[in-house]
Amino acid sequence: MIHGWVIVDKPEGLTSAQVVAKLKHLFKVKKVGHGGTLDPLATGVLPVALGEATKMLPYVLDGNKAYCFDVKWGEARTTDDREGDITDISSKRPTFQEIHEILASFIGKIEQVPPPYSALKINGKRAYALAREGKKVELPPRQVEITSLRLLKTMPDAARFEVLCSKGTYVRSLARDLALGLGTYGHVTSLRRLRAGPFQEKDSILLDSLLKIGHNTELMKYVLPLQDALADILALEVQHSEAVKLRQGQAIPTFHRGKEEVAMIRCGGTPQALANIRGGLIVPIRVFNLN
Repeated sequence: MIHGWVIVDKPEGLTSAQVVAKLKHLFKVKKVGHGGTLDPLATGVLPVALGEATKMLPYVLDGNKAYCFDVKWGEARTTDDREGDITDISSKRPTFQEIHEILASFIGKIEQVPPPYSALKINGKRAYALAREGKKVELPPRQVEITSLRLLKTMPDAARFEVLCSKGTYVRSLARDLALGLGTYGHVTSLRRLRAGPFQEKDSILLDSLLKIGHNTELMKYVLPLQDALADILALEVQHSEAVKLRQGQAIPTFHRGKEEVAMIRCGGTPQALANIRGGLIVPIRVFNLN
């Protein structure tokens, strides 16, 4: 049994689901999932959970994401990226100073309307499916948080940015809204994820490199420990008898005091459960079966 994380550098042209399918076949595991969808156009960090690591996916999905992206000025597109049809054009090209001055208005908690070509559901159907059918898609705005937004470089008809943002942020919407705020239109021409939760670009390996290795023991050096997804949270050690109770769903007492928080519970260094620490008790949330 394999339990842990493989941080894939997703290539352009594949969906996140296709990457997961390839790793499921490569590692020959039953349970596989990914930590945050990337569009086929996008490249970069895609955490893939194997085995019991899939139980930790909600915590990775909740983490901040970082992206580098290019915006082409002067064209609005149906998908808000280069794959869509042109809907509006403008001759306005913002200057470096104009771009630099507007960035502050996008920092913090902002309202953002997701692109019509997105995986969000409307009455049980994906928005992109409705859009492809030619139906009008109206998605309500939602609050996201932009921690930082930097202008990296300007080009004659484009600009490159780096953003650190909360889960649920659509970079395509950010590019569209930046352009509108600058009195023009714009769409994303390239998008690369640099970070997903605790996992960064330096942790990743190209999908093609993994596939060339094939199914052998060398693959295992690219499987990160299950607990790496929650390296920043409290970790508590318990005795074997206590670990058994936790895995059976029972709460156990603890001498740990402080604010209520989530902790990784270990026995002999091996993860046993994610748990809430509250009122002098360790209350299991998700238990791991690593034997």
